[in-house]
Amino acid sequence: MNRIDLKGIRRGVGVLAITAIFLAGCGGAGRSQQGSATGGGTPKVADQKPVIVLQGVDATTLDPAGHTETPAANILNNIYDTLVHRNEEMKFEPGLATEWKPLNDTTWEFKLRQGVKFHDGTPFTAEDVKASVERIINPDEKSPRRNNLSAIKEIKIIDPQTVQFITSAPYPILPNRLASEHIISAKYLKEKGKEYLAKTPMGTGPYKFVKWVKQEEVVLQANPDYWGGAPKIQQVIFRPVGEATTRISQLQTGQADIIVNVPANQVESLKNGKDTKTAEVASVRVIYVAAQARKGGITANPKFRQALAHAVDGESLVKNVLLGNGFLLGSALTPKHFGFDASIQPYTYDPALAKQLLKESGYNGEEIQFDTPNGRYAMDKEMAEAISGQLQAIGVKVKLQVNEWGNHIKLTNSRDQKGLWLIGWGNATWDADGTLEACLTSNGSNSTYGNPVSDDAIAKARTLMDPKQREALYQTALKQVHDDAAFITQWQPRDVYGVSKRLNWTPRSDELIDLYKATLNN
Repeated sequence: MNRIDLKGIRRGVGVLAITAIFLAGCGGAGRSQQGSATGGGTPKVADQKPVIVLQGVDATTLDPAGHTETPAANILNNIYDTLVHRNEEMKFEPGLATEWKPLNDTTWEFKLRQGVKFHDGTPFTAEDVKASVERIINPDEKSPRRNNLSAIKEIKIIDPQTVQFITSAPYPILPNRLASEHIISAKYLKEKGKEYLAKTPMGTGPYKFVKWVKQEEVVLQANPDYWGGAPKIQQVIFRPVGEATTRISQLQTGQADIIVNVPANQVESLKNGKDTKTAEVASVRVIYVAAQARKGGITANPKFRQALAHAVDGESLVKNVLLGNGFLLGSALTPKHFGFDASIQPYTYDPALAKQLLKESGYNGEEIQFDTPNGRYAMDKEMAEAISGQLQAIGVKVKLQVNEWGNHIKLTNSRDQKGLWLIGWGNATWDADGTLEACLTSNGSNSTYGNPVSDDAIAKARTLMDPKQREALYQTALKQVHDDAAFITQWQPRDVYGVSKRLNWTPRSDELIDLYKATLNN
């Protein structure tokens, strides 16, 4: 283990920061350590068929700074690296940074891995880190990821292998944030521009970009010179297939190797299939139905939102629509997230109370638009249809609007939803800040809600190093959000993947489809 001097770090430093320091020095090499996947070896290159991954939707962009969506992240995570890597157990390991530590309350220092090259042969240095982060935090760039790193006010290059991040206030979860940010080439960006980068990504990761035919496929080729060792699988193809029945058919007929969002009623058939199996894991994501509370109108009225919350029978939805492949939640956090408060329970299903609150809210029968994607999340449209029916049962007029994913994500990023909207948020920081700041503050990038009480608590919590103080503030914020019924309902899905038996691959709770450690059977 590397020895890291903890002198000078104040006594109140938070658990997350301390964890980051110790894990950074624990000898792991992040993705560089090839996993010893069970079930056989890997065929010779000449004999290999590509590994084909079917997602529900296509990426909207391949610019690491231009999205907040898992379908794009799944592709980009195989092309790029991050400074801090999370392994399959969601623990920190060295990535492009070999170690990191806070020098004081507002300065973090990262030592960078030497000998790494981008796919075009350009050496990786601190200049690339600076360029990658500066374009995200620059308000003129309008990156939807800016909230993730907005605490950073300056990036200092100490030498080619050392970079420091200066934050405007103490920011204990900076390593957590950087674990999700892909590092681009400063030279490539300067020479090619961001529009070219968005269509033709080029990183340091285990796979090189080959081509992207929109709405058809993204093709990746193994990087034989990867700093962690060449991948075992030579070619990976990501394809968007919106219909679950089509994804299942292609898996069963050998046209796919991994499919996402297996419907609950198809799990057993794939689990016991001749050439198929399933891989399951509780997701870090929370799927929720939010209301437009920022722009006025009836959905800005807390009593109206409370009425809707009491009209939704969440337990029935999980049982009958998801067939048990989910967990009803009382807040936007899962039990594994720091800041989770078990005392905050889901709204009770009470149609009589819902009707009473509806009357008190002044609702006059106006139509409420409800936007949902189709195929992005397991049973997303079906859940939206069932929720619409429950709302209509108490007298709310609902117009369900099913959106193509690209249009849906543009709508949510614009914060211009008309009434209700269904979306998922995958908080892989494992910290409340990763959800609350973006989704539940007045200025959050994906928020249509705000309250001075919760806004203030969330803002204060992200600048404290003491975990107990942070936790108390998050409890205050979550209670206010719950009382205001900012989210009508929310649930944590159990991610179920269909997998070909020829592939040895382990799913992650952060939903990233990382194929670097996967292998094929002989």
